Amino acid sequence: EVQLVTSGGGLVQSGGSVRLSCEVSGFTLDDHGIGWFRQAPGKAREGISCFSKSDNMTYYADSMKDRFTISTDNAKNTVYLQINNLKPEDTAVYRCARLWFTYCTARYLGAPDEFDTWGQGTQVTVSS
Repeated sequence: EVQLVTSGGGLVQSGGSVRLSCEVSGFTLDDHGIGWFRQAPGKAREGISCFSKSDNMTYYADSMKDRFTISTDNAKNTVYLQINNLKPEDTAVYRCARLWFTYCTARYLGAPDEFDTWGQGTQVTVSS
């Protein structure tokens, strides 16, 4: 069974950092890209990054290149999203998702329909 389990959110002070985890099972990171998205209340879903292990490429949304970083632990089949210098506007539910294809490109950040399986999401709340 394909699963993505998202964790690591919580209440964080403005200026702090958080590392979110996306542990995958039922498939390998070699075969599918992994995307991160977020959705704040009353706002549209927003693409953050897309990572593909096969070519070791990561694409970030332009507005998130400075404070968001992807890393992986292959032994744990986990993809991490590090967010630094958190701001109240980062408050959202963060979800990872499996891309149907092996390789990411920047266009997938605006194409959530290209992701076929989603994690349950983790809430990040940033207090000012």
